[in-house]
Amino acid sequence: MLLLKRQPQLCRKVIDLLVKSQQQYPLSAATRIVPVPLHPEREKARGFNQALVIGRELARATSLPLDEVSVVRAHHTQRHRAGMDAKDRRETVENAFRVTYPGLLAGERVLLVDDVFTTGATVSSCAKTLLEAGAAEVFVLTIARPLRY
Repeated sequence: MLLLKRQPQLCRKVIDLLVKSQQQYPLSAATRIVPVPLHPEREKARGFNQALVIGRELARATSLPLDEVSVVRAHHTQRHRAGMDAKDRRETVENAFRVTYPGLLAGERVLLVDDVFTTGATVSSCAKTLLEAGAAEVFVLTIARPLRY
């Protein structure tokens, strides 16, 4: 996971595990992959969006369409959220996302991908935005979850 934070690539084993997970119900019902977007300033500083790296690999392996344009991060959140409790994490991402192309999401069963699931605040906020824009369902797939939080 730490390697993915520094360079935009996934090893074959991780890709295979992602595909295997996606093939299980209910994730197998997904019709579109949406990576959790980074704010443009954060993406520029990092050089890439690790959720987009995951989404591209998964889309390539499953032939599901990758949608990297319908959702944007409209608000720049605090850079380091380590040490925040669940409430603070939720507040930093509340209303952080905006749908730019709702027509692409109408009735879709979205597979929302991100790298790490800590408290679920980020994916919950993004999923809420997707559902409000007309997505029929939102499923979440991440690579890692901390052992303790």
